[in-house]
Amino acid sequence: MARRAKSAPTKAEKAAAEAAVLPLAGASDPHGVAPTLLAWYDRHRRRLPWRAGPEERADPYRVWLSEIMLQQTTVATVGGYFQRFVERWPTVGDLAAAALDDVLAEWAGLGYYARARNLHACARAVAATPDGRFPETEEGLRALPGVGAYTAAAIAAIAFDRRAVVMDGNIERVTARLFAVETPLPAAKPILYALTDRITPTRRAGDFAQAMMDLGATICTPRKPRCMLCPLQTFCAGQAVAERLPAKAPKKAKPTRRAVAFWIERADGAVLLRRRPEEGLLGGMLETPSTDWTEAPPPAIEAARPAAPIALSDPLERAGVVRHTFTHFHLELDVVRARAADEAVPADCRWVAPDDLGGVALPTVMRKVAERALGA
Repeated sequence: MARRAKSAPTKAEKAAAEAAVLPLAGASDPHGVAPTLLAWYDRHRRRLPWRAGPEERADPYRVWLSEIMLQQTTVATVGGYFQRFVERWPTVGDLAAAALDDVLAEWAGLGYYARARNLHACARAVAATPDGRFPETEEGLRALPGVGAYTAAAIAAIAFDRRAVVMDGNIERVTARLFAVETPLPAAKPILYALTDRITPTRRAGDFAQAMMDLGATICTPRKPRCMLCPLQTFCAGQAVAERLPAKAPKKAKPTRRAVAFWIERADGAVLLRRRPEEGLLGGMLETPSTDWTEAPPPAIEAARPAAPIALSDPLERAGVVRHTFTHFHLELDVVRARAADEAVPADCRWVAPDDLGGVALPTVMRKVAERALGA
């Protein structure tokens, strides 16, 4: 299950949410939820590479790193990336001293690349403090680059045992079912936050948050929840309708954008790559040059030639189509193989030997272009 970062409600939203939850029958004994769930967690907690053991103190660096990685990404996907990061950069100071390009290269494939840039900026901000340590409060954590309300709450609770209301996708789902919240998302978010606040304990808030996550990931799953095995079964008001909770408002259809992508080689086989602007989608990553990504049909191959950053020799060869889905749109790239007529390149471009492609910050969609161009 991918983790979605949640933002904390405003004061007005909190007040409205508190008013909304008062009439809810919800859990039969809200005060009994935390001790029951924590007892279950002590027996069934998942072993995760970033999670401290029962008698261990959590490492704020590992907690922070994992929480950033887990946003919009599954636990199964993150495991390998996390291990490579902590092996290469064991401390926040090590990560702060790393080159941004090296961080982006290690991140390649995780997506949402602004997170990688903010990760590096945050590491540098922490390392620059007098003690080189993460702040222990939600307020202090939120002042760091790339740390929003959800991440700050998670780090404060898990790493520093501060009472904080942690809301990810799993916790959102468990709470909606526990209290039988019929209000569709996203309108239900402030209500779910207020209800989670109601059941979050003062002690072991971090363990409670992780227990809610584990429950949502293993038992209170999106489809076919295993209610008979749930430790909160006797408290749950939404068992009969669990599979349709939380309700969600209909999603808008994603548009499809199209472009022609150029796989340009010079005589020695090196490939031309271009660095994208630091701001925006895939910011700071390398790409194969292309025409603009628009919802209009892509130009014919020869008509696209002027969009290449350097002059191209004849002929141009169509290699096929690559499809990729981003959060807000689908992308179709018509891949064209070409030979360079001139080896001089603009400042934002560089030649990369084929054997070195694995070590550069090339996002997943561009790796698909490479595979298509090379016939893989």
